[in-house]
Amino acid sequence: MSRPSPVIVITGTPGTGKSTHAQILANESPLPLEHINVGEWVKERGLYENFDHEWQSYTVDEDRLIDELEPVISNGGVILDWHTCEAFPERWADLVVVLRCDHTRLWERLEKRGYPLKKIQENNEAEIMQVVLDEARSSYPREIVIELSSEDTTDLESNVARIIEWIKMWKKEHVGES
Repeated sequence: MSRPSPVIVITGTPGTGKSTHAQILANESPLPLEHINVGEWVKERGLYENFDHEWQSYTVDEDRLIDELEPVISNGGVILDWHTCEAFPERWADLVVVLRCDHTRLWERLEKRGYPLKKIQENNEAEIMQVVLDEARSSYPREIVIELSSEDTTDLESNVARIIEWIKMWKKEHVGES
């Protein structure tokens, strides 16, 4: 798919720093990138079937979500920030970043968000079992999936710098120096 800027998926268990990474990356990228927080996109556009009160989350209508995102993605220049990635067609992603975090630190982050205990436990188990990483590896070519640690601001800065270097290389290969 030829486009002027890449599509980057930033994924990971809730609390791993996806939105923070995506926003900083959008601000510092050498190519224009729009940050789409998919969870917010779903709520704003009513792309859900219902709200699950027990889990305090929306049941996403993935078909409608993909239909809504398709024209935006086709132009490139997007960072998709979501806790899952397998719903996105393989053809969309130029890079898939899976953020990982020590489960103890993740637990603390989710407690600070006020998540119910059951939701904290499920997300913590998913992180321990590397569910999102396995999902990414089974959904996309291995060469476009990278796993990055997201423990602290040092990791954040290093990760953003690494992704910016990747964007510069992508630009050379796809757009030229200009």
